[in-house]
Amino acid sequence: MSKVAIITGASSGIGHATALELAQRGFPVMLAARREERLKELQQEIEAIGGKVSYRVVDVTSYAEMEALAKATVDEFGRVDILVNNAGVMPISFLNKRKIDEWDQMIDVNIKGVLYGIGAVLPYMEAQKSGHIINISSVAGHIVGPGSSVYSGTKYAVRAITEGLRQEMKFGQNVRTTIICPGAVETELTNTITDKDLDRIREQFKNMKVLEGKNIADAIAYAIEQPEHVDVNEIIVRPTAQSM
Repeated sequence: MSKVAIITGASSGIGHATALELAQRGFPVMLAARREERLKELQQEIEAIGGKVSYRVVDVTSYAEMEALAKATVDEFGRVDILVNNAGVMPISFLNKRKIDEWDQMIDVNIKGVLYGIGAVLPYMEAQKSGHIINISSVAGHIVGPGSSVYSGTKYAVRAITEGLRQEMKFGQNVRTTIICPGAVETELTNTITDKDLDRIREQFKNMKVLEGKNIADAIAYAIEQPEHVDVNEIIVRPTAQSM
């Protein structure tokens, strides 16, 4: 039986690439994001290659919507085996700019969204005694730079939550956990930066060959496709030219 995957933030970037990659490898996928038109387009792409796919418009900051997503996945495909907690935002800024709304948004999406995803799927995984929760952190979850204080804080939190979950899973439950930490990736995340003093972030990567979403999707697929007794706990993937 093919493992069934839920992918949040599936409308673009890493989520979009991961959905395509897993579908190509034969995994039924449930797409989740806020932008329905993007989800419909991706659904058509996957159906065109013969993949099994469904989607649901979801705000990951709502636990009720995440619970409904998990239930819809089980109703549609009979089970849920993999959660890729990918939805995230990155409106980095210097703390003295006091962009409180942006701090709240990062905490809500990057931390609460991950927790709500875990909370929604874990009962199903524990009941079936198998599952794999993959949380997307960042190299910013290892290194803090000017302007990234809050964003890095959320990504450090993702790593802590995932490691805590790994330790809590009892022998025999067979629930694996993986933290994926990408470096610079071709993504829409930098479009959310409103602090003009951080325009240098875009300039920093302007002449660098950054990662493509598929590079991260390949890392996710690698972790998923290991034998059940192999738990790949963390993968860091940077562009070769990225020093930090």
